[in-house]
Amino acid sequence: MKILEPLEMDFQSRSNHIPVMAKEVQEYLQLKMNNCVVDFTLGLAGHALLMAKATAPDGRLIGIDRDKASLEVARETLKEFSNRCEFVHDDYRNIDKILNTLGIREVDAMLLDLGISSYQLDNPQRGFSFSAEGPLDMRMDQDSYISAYDLINSLSEKEIALILRNFGEERWHNRIAHHLVEQRLRRPIASTKDLSEAVMRAIPSHFKREKIHPATRTFQAFRIAVNRELESLEIGLEKGVRYLKTGGRMCVIAFHSLEDRIVKQKFRSLAKEGYVRLLTKKPLRPSDEEV
Repeated sequence: MKILEPLEMDFQSRSNHIPVMAKEVQEYLQLKMNNCVVDFTLGLAGHALLMAKATAPDGRLIGIDRDKASLEVARETLKEFSNRCEFVHDDYRNIDKILNTLGIREVDAMLLDLGISSYQLDNPQRGFSFSAEGPLDMRMDQDSYISAYDLINSLSEKEIALILRNFGEERWHNRIAHHLVEQRLRRPIASTKDLSEAVMRAIPSHFKREKIHPATRTFQAFRIAVNRELESLEIGLEKGVRYLKTGGRMCVIAFHSLEDRIVKQKFRSLAKEGYVRLLTKKPLRPSDEEV
């Protein structure tokens, strides 16, 4: 029987250098020397560095990421262990092809740390944040063709509203979609500032005093749509678990309810089939110190 361990968290900010819930991940993955481990979302390799150390001296680490810039940072972080690391520029939805190409038939542990890193958010040129002006890009993989600019300036009002509702859980999805389409008739919505200001104008004034910025859900929605994140998550989980050894473990760190829902449903479905066993009744939360 394979063992899965869902981990989740519900806060937004992440450090470039300190991986979230590192202690919990190490505890539940139970890594041993010479294990084979896959980090589906390598990022800056915070978790991967700990996993490389835990699987010394001959453990194998496969790190996957869609972001070439993050991969280069990770490669430098893990240079001490480069002889037993594989760095793969790809979408983890292709985990089956990746492992087959590497000649790997089964692994001991898998980690998915979902969402976006502060490394990406803090670069205005990537277009992920409304905090600084930059182009409306939002592509995790800079080699992909469709950007947020393309979606916002070409989709119909109905299609935009569906993105905002389904991927941002935005209450004002219809109002925002209508306002975006009206504005782009005058000139293209080309920057993060353009998008943020358009959202601000669309939302009723007395709802602009919420704890989060009014454009937060809109930016999340378009980012998810551009990168097809939820689709990748469903496919990656389904394929990935099939490569776990008996007794292997998978941990997932989720950051919002959409991710959380997919992970819970998939894990429960696999458990109901008798294919896996869940180790906790409820997802773990970050400690007070970490929050």
